[in-house]
Amino acid sequence: MTFIQPAYAQGAGASDPLTGLLIPMLLMMAIFYFLVIRPQSERAKKHREMIEKVRRGDTVVTSGGFVGKVLRVPDNSDEVEVELSDQMKVRVLRSTLMDVRSKGEPVKE
Repeated sequence: MTFIQPAYAQGAGASDPLTGLLIPMLLMMAIFYFLVIRPQSERAKKHREMIEKVRRGDTVVTSGGFVGKVLRVPDNSDEVEVELSDQMKVRVLRSTLMDVRSKGEPVKE
């Protein structure tokens, strides 16, 4: 009387690496691109365009939360001179500008 059956080796299944791992990985990368990378690059492009168009008289908001009026925009510099009050003028980097409002543009809600 034998309780243990002999184990026979089975033939290797035809497993295609494309369907097993590569296709889901490509699908995840495509989803990641359309949900994260593409929108972020579009926002960065709009921000760069906004900073390049800053001109004298615009109202700007810095990343520190300061709101001021642009006094001077040198062409060859990455700095902008901003007036925070009548006696306070500061130079800020263009990259730290969060929002640029034109002279006649209303406040965004």
